[in-house]
Amino acid sequence: MARKVTKAIFPVAGLGTRFLPATKSVPKEIMTLVDRPLVQYAIDEARAAGITEFIFVTSRGKSALEDYFDCNQILEQTLEEKGKDDLLETLKATNMESGAIAYIRQHKALGLGHAVWCARRLIGDEPFAVMLPDDVIAADKPCLQQMIEAYEETGGNMVATMEVPPEKTSSYGVLDVGENIGQVVRARGMVEKPSPETAPSNLAVIGRYVLRPSVLYNLNQNKQGSGGEIQLTDAIAEDIRNGVPVFGYKFDGQRFDCGSKSGFLQATVAFALARDDLRDDLRQYLHDAVVTGQAAQ
Repeated sequence: MARKVTKAIFPVAGLGTRFLPATKSVPKEIMTLVDRPLVQYAIDEARAAGITEFIFVTSRGKSALEDYFDCNQILEQTLEEKGKDDLLETLKATNMESGAIAYIRQHKALGLGHAVWCARRLIGDEPFAVMLPDDVIAADKPCLQQMIEAYEETGGNMVATMEVPPEKTSSYGVLDVGENIGQVVRARGMVEKPSPETAPSNLAVIGRYVLRPSVLYNLNQNKQGSGGEIQLTDAIAEDIRNGVPVFGYKFDGQRFDCGSKSGFLQATVAFALARDDLRDDLRQYLHDAVVTGQAAQ
């Protein structure tokens, strides 16, 4: 039986240059979809999957991210005094218990694999999850929960996967698919950002992983891969070569790439349309904007 997964790594050291000038002073991870920061969606998904220890790999300029998860006693007291109980409960849900969250610095931007490797001492010899807050997934059952339930049956390593147009494979890690068992596929190999001509499939890896500690041992080699960076994909592929099974999980849900402006805007609209308090006004506005072609002046 697979060991229980209780730890998750959140690599959040990136500079967010696609969202400048906003990210000059605001970490991308606390930019909001409607009224919740990107990182809150990831935290809520992790909690639903049974994660109790949260490890953030950060860099200089991320202090606002750390403050976000802290208790704001003045604000809570003000809301309590004014009888705004609903807002108070919403606010308290963002707090993290003392000792539940840890921050590790990544001093050089050497790739996703390096960011995960930075947290190795806090992981030790346990299985762990990796969650990229840029990938926001709307699903009835949270994506990581789906994966962990499947992992408890399969063991090994597991990555979230989705089909992408063949011309997009150069933006993802891609699976070389062996056995296909419904929502779970067994990988023969993994390739980081292959060209459409050389991609072994169009089944791409997106930002959810459930990994064995052996992946961290592979990352100890600090081998540079695609783009001169230390790639997590390469370390997982090394496990395959060492006889450790790696599975792709075709999750139920809709993924939004909030690392791009277009994806962030699409997610904002989709999540707002799912809200009873916003749906009608927004739908009317979108209809009128499409019909008239009206844009901000």
